[in-house]
Amino acid sequence: MISVEALKVEFGVKPLFSDANFVVNDRDRIALVGKNGAGKSTLLKILCRQQQPTEGTVSIPNDTTIGYLPQVMRLADDTTVIDEARKAFADTTALKERIDRMNRQLAERTDYESDDYMQLVERFSQEHERYLMMGADNNEAEIERTLTGLGFERTDFERPTKEFSGGWRMRIELAKLLLQRPDVLLLDEPTNHLDIESIQWLEQFLSQSSSAVVLVSHDRAFINNVTTRTIEISCGRVIDYRVKYDEYVNLRRERREQQLRAYENQQKEIADMRAFIERFRYQATKAVQVQQKIKQLEKIVPIEIDEIDNSALRLKFPPCLRSGDYPIICDEVSKSYTRPVFSNVSFILKRGEKVAFVGKNGEGKTTLVKCIMGEIPFDGQLKIGHNVQIGYFAQNQAQLLDEQLTVFETIDRVARGDIRLRINDILGAFMFGGEASEKKVRVLSGGERSRLAMIKLLLEPVNLLILDEPTNHLDMQSKDVLKEAIRAFDGTAIIVSHDREFLDGLVSKVYEFGGGHVREHLGGIYDFLRKKNIESLNELNTRNTTPQKADPAAENDSDTAAATASAPQKSESYAERKERQRRIGRTEKAVKESEKKIEQMENRLKELDQLLMLPENASDMVLVTEYTTTKQALDEESDRWMARSEELEQLQQELENL
Repeated sequence: MISVEALKVEFGVKPLFSDANFVVNDRDRIALVGKNGAGKSTLLKILCRQQQPTEGTVSIPNDTTIGYLPQVMRLADDTTVIDEARKAFADTTALKERIDRMNRQLAERTDYESDDYMQLVERFSQEHERYLMMGADNNEAEIERTLTGLGFERTDFERPTKEFSGGWRMRIELAKLLLQRPDVLLLDEPTNHLDIESIQWLEQFLSQSSSAVVLVSHDRAFINNVTTRTIEISCGRVIDYRVKYDEYVNLRRERREQQLRAYENQQKEIADMRAFIERFRYQATKAVQVQQKIKQLEKIVPIEIDEIDNSALRLKFPPCLRSGDYPIICDEVSKSYTRPVFSNVSFILKRGEKVAFVGKNGEGKTTLVKCIMGEIPFDGQLKIGHNVQIGYFAQNQAQLLDEQLTVFETIDRVARGDIRLRINDILGAFMFGGEASEKKVRVLSGGERSRLAMIKLLLEPVNLLILDEPTNHLDMQSKDVLKEAIRAFDGTAIIVSHDREFLDGLVSKVYEFGGGHVREHLGGIYDFLRKKNIESLNELNTRNTTPQKADPAAENDSDTAAATASAPQKSESYAERKERQRRIGRTEKAVKESEKKIEQMENRLKELDQLLMLPENASDMVLVTEYTTTKQALDEESDRWMARSEELEQLQQELENL
């Protein structure tokens, strides 16, 4: 599909990479990895022809479509969400307009026997069949499924895009790209602005997509779940590993060990040659041999070793005063704007706990953090404990840096004690090694500023850390450094993040934001995700609603008349639950049956697509008719599935409220 041969890219004296050779095949799932600055984004731009290489060729068939999602793009602000998403089907819309125009002409004209009229009829039939085969009638349902999958509510569809933050507008661009269903998807950090639920939806979408996928991501769990092949840019070379990311890490470690052994052997050989030359340089009887050794030495090509993994660096927070036993106590905290964000939030955070705030964007995670910081008013009681010193990393933290200082000066001003001797090591671990440490803050990109702000926070003496999406611009090695630092941190930490791999093994409690409520879940992030999957099953509802035995002591102490009056209410509530559980079971069964039918019809449509692409079947009306009929049946079944799914969700919600 895409063939890359002898690719070379130069920006300075040293090439970014050279002699890159690989092929992107149909349905490939490729993770593009390497340190920041290695050339991953540059390679994606070359693949989509937005940038030209210094040397080499990129061969792409003329009929191959490519969709590219950059990290940063210019976004339109003049339409609604739904109208912006419809732009993905611009070709289909233009085709529909042509069909409507021809239809009007056919209705207005009366020269039925003329050749011109018959040609118009034939063009109309061809275009209409093409329109039906494209499945254009299902576009609105596809738009709705994609937007809701990426976290939008149906009430958001008619809102102007200018009302949304940059992250949400990036989601709209991602939705448009996915709706176009290009042959090759090039995605540069697609998860940066997604929450956990949206990332899981995107994982499933990409796994089932017929498109080839090449993606850059620092979300280890995401690339492990999506990709089956790993291409690494390292030491100016592009190496193709035909394995998943986890397997690639092991292979890379083995390869680096081999490189080290070969490098050591080569250095010993060079040392022996130089010793021979120095020893016999001035002996006439050895002159020929000395010259041979000199020529051999000149011909040796130095063995390069892959960049050292700086994640081995261990960074510790400086010591700080011990806080009180309960750094944060929330009691019935509520916050509303034009609508309630959350209400009656109550929890106690103990000293030393590390917890995660998770949930869809817009559900109040950052809002509660701002309440804790005292930045916005709220209702209820929120107490900050004794001796609590808060270190806060906000999503806009990078904007607060002094632009006149260099990277090194920014860190030098907050570093204390022995840590000042290791500033260069710390900067190197966060990709500010060498000359980069002398850059002025004002010339740094948004991602570089975020990393610098994170280093600054890591060096300040605090006993309560609040980190709002700290990993968005960190590569995997830098995330490992940060994760180990937080894990070794003696104080308390609140982490707002969608990065499952980062939270795994770091937090012991998860607070879920959703529907105006905050629910506490004990255990790590994967315990929480497993629990969410279980909660969607009918068995859990049955187990949770088992009737409790009456307490004999309570019966003796209570008024007999009151007990008699309350008994019918209890039995009525139990019967109501049982009936609702039966309805949930029937609806779940209907949803699964719909999903099975949809899968069968989608598979048949793929088969028909392949058959109709063959020249000998182009005019086979039996296949065309079956395709049209199946597509219509699929649309109807999709509508039934959506209605049943909404009914099931409503029943489960009602059961929880009983």
